[in-house]
Amino acid sequence: MFDENTDDGRIDGNPSRSGSVKIDSFFDERTSTLTYVVQDAATKDAVVIDPVLDYDPASGRVWTESLESVAAFIDGEGLTLHWVLETHAHADHLSGSQWLKERYGAGVVIGAEITQVQEVFRDVFDLGADFPVDG
Repeated sequence: MFDENTDDGRIDGNPSRSGSVKIDSFFDERTSTLTYVVQDAATKDAVVIDPVLDYDPASGRVWTESLESVAAFIDGEGLTLHWVLETHAHADHLSGSQWLKERYGAGVVIGAEITQVQEVFRDVFDLGADFPVDG
């Protein structure tokens, strides 16, 4: 269905094309997860779905290599990023939504029940009563 991985981490090929909607996938090998850029090819409006923030659990280090690949694609395509969509709480990777929000001024969307997940994580990871659980 897909062709092969490109040098920039994208999966080349686009079976999800419908009209002027174009979907590009970015595979993160460390977490085996996909980040998607969905664009209207005619208007260049775009959303990003489930962006990965790179994380090394052994050291606690975070970095933005995966996000920078997505950003290079967005910039190279001349896209306007309007929204970052989080489809669920990610136990398999950290979210890069705030990095994209800061860089592009995009809004971030996630379901209202994320507050329940945040409450559980606050207690499990002993993050303290002042840890925000407001989504």
